[in-house]
Amino acid sequence: MPHDFGGPVGKPNRRTVLYASALTAVTALTGACSSGTKSGEGGKPRAGSTGTSTKGSERKPVPVPRKLRESPALAAQVKSGALPPLKERVPEKPYVIPHRWCSEGKYGGTMYALTDASDSGIINEHMYGRSPLRWLNDGLDIGPGLVESWESDDDASTWTLHLRRGLKWSDGQPLTAGDALYWWEDLVVNDVHPALPPDSGRSGSGTAMKLTAPDDLTLVLTFDSPTPLTPALLANGVDTGDWFLPKHYLKQWHPRYNKSVTAKNWFEKHDQHLNWVLDPKCPTLTGWRTKTYSEGRRVVLERNPYYWCVDRSGAQLPYVDELVFNVVQEPEVRKLQIQEGKVDYVHGAFVPIGLGDISGMKQTQKRHNMNVYLWDSGSGTGSVFFFNYDYPEPKMRALIRNPKFRQALSFAFDRSEAQKAVYFNTGEKTTGTYSPKAQEYQGAQGEKVYHQWRDAYVRHDPERAKRMLDELGAKLGPDGKRRMPGGVDDLVVRIDVPADVSDEHRKKNDLLKRDWEAVGVTVKINPMAPEGFGDQWNNGRLMSQSSWEVGDGPDHITGPWWFVPIEPARWAPLHGQMWTLRGTAKEKQQLDVDPWKRTPPRVDAEPGSPIARLWDGYAKAKGEVDGVARTKIVWDMIKIHIQDGPFFMGTVANYPQVTMSKRDLHNVPTREQLAQGGMVNTWAHPTPAVYDPEVYYWEDPAKHT
Repeated sequence: MPHDFGGPVGKPNRRTVLYASALTAVTALTGACSSGTKSGEGGKPRAGSTGTSTKGSERKPVPVPRKLRESPALAAQVKSGALPPLKERVPEKPYVIPHRWCSEGKYGGTMYALTDASDSGIINEHMYGRSPLRWLNDGLDIGPGLVESWESDDDASTWTLHLRRGLKWSDGQPLTAGDALYWWEDLVVNDVHPALPPDSGRSGSGTAMKLTAPDDLTLVLTFDSPTPLTPALLANGVDTGDWFLPKHYLKQWHPRYNKSVTAKNWFEKHDQHLNWVLDPKCPTLTGWRTKTYSEGRRVVLERNPYYWCVDRSGAQLPYVDELVFNVVQEPEVRKLQIQEGKVDYVHGAFVPIGLGDISGMKQTQKRHNMNVYLWDSGSGTGSVFFFNYDYPEPKMRALIRNPKFRQALSFAFDRSEAQKAVYFNTGEKTTGTYSPKAQEYQGAQGEKVYHQWRDAYVRHDPERAKRMLDELGAKLGPDGKRRMPGGVDDLVVRIDVPADVSDEHRKKNDLLKRDWEAVGVTVKINPMAPEGFGDQWNNGRLMSQSSWEVGDGPDHITGPWWFVPIEPARWAPLHGQMWTLRGTAKEKQQLDVDPWKRTPPRVDAEPGSPIARLWDGYAKAKGEVDGVARTKIVWDMIKIHIQDGPFFMGTVANYPQVTMSKRDLHNVPTREQLAQGGMVNTWAHPTPAVYDPEVYYWEDPAKHT
């Protein structure tokens, strides 16, 4: 049964026009923004290009060029016998990068980047090579990846995936369906291993799929109900530990395959070797593989000679020989290294480099010699505040769960000042939504739904906030401070944040404190050690946090984590924890134990509650085959967020994110070349991985060795 998950790139609307106006203002203020290099500059014109458009990506697979070529360094290894010929290293039909802005490049050189830690998180976000399928055109389309083609039965409850013939791991071993079965059977559904089924392996009801492999190149996913969003879920993220794992390497630490492995916690050592960034011996499918790993100092990646992607000219990617991530933990030192020209490529969301840094970068431009690009963040919130809906103290939990309380605090917040001070008058003030670029907001009705949610509680109205707090029984005392409803204790909102929170969040939090105290609510900002912060949140111990933002898309159901509590990291951690255990043995265990004392802490939704209705809507939407009907279900779920929310409180949506690259580094797209101007701030749409940095190349590689 064919499924069309794509859609035409939307026409400009009022949001994009307003954004462009604000962007122009920032550009005029700093004079630092670059439109980047033109297509073909520094290299040959794109093979097959008509020259009519460099915007977006082809929606259909690009034909494989008749002749392929490889890096001279690899060609030398082939000549010496150290490597097999190119045709034996790539699939019969390699994936052809479909981006229209790409020109034919040159091989060689090293590219330097920064990270704040030597773990794999930021590094993985630069590479899409492990993904079964791929997002294209800023989340509007889905294209093939490791999976060359796919189809479903009539009700989309059974999906068949066809792998590319000839795919190989970076050590030259074949990638087969058995590598997926190893991940699923030996880890995910193994009761001893802590791995749980990802969203792509669950039906709408949360039940785990059945995964089978009729042959080495075919996978069959069988769900207990229609699951039409499977292709989109397979495109989400960079799949660092899901779907395909190198069985031939990892099985030496698995007791099923190695009888000498007898430790009960065998999976701890096994999983240490699962991460290809941390273990240079672990095979990968990405464009680069780890050459050397120095904990806390540097990670050096070298080209993967078996990478399965080429460009339109037939060049096996990547173009750049080595990618070096230097670890710099102090933000100001990272900025200084950029200004001194020690960095070649900067993804601002990771460094972080924000709008407030552009002026300083402009002043040192002669030293760092970099272009500054402003890609759309696609954020639905900017810096976001959210309560713990499952806070353990009963009286405060009851207040948090009262929508009038959260609505009052939203009305008390003056977002205009935050827009000016933090976001330099870019973006659009928002109550807090999903990404303005989400598929459900396309078209006139979608635009209307978006505005209803965005504007629901965005107005700065402190007098209304005071009345609402009065109606809740949070009366003012003689000292001007409000008391807990029906009590004598001060009403205190504690904002828990990691101590290393960025300036963006810190400035916003100071404004929250000022505005909420102006209506009588006592606010305590509580910086905490970053280590263990996530665990404390997931276990429901913290009151609130304000160090994240919501960028999720490309739609509400394939990246549902803020929209529906299905994992513990967001606004309802114990509800989310309960969802993750659906269909597992633990789901029915410890039901007689206090929810906050269970292992892990978890609570089920009360019938008719907002979360119960969101869970129900999520199950229906995930199983709805008709796209129009599914969108209407999402709109109904948005009504729950409006009527019973805000569950998360936004500031400014779709402000620009900064990307920087050396002037002689080519194929880095400009905002104008991206289908929707970019969608940087969502993990489901991993940036810059979706723009394939493997195509970046140096104008003169010899200058960058």
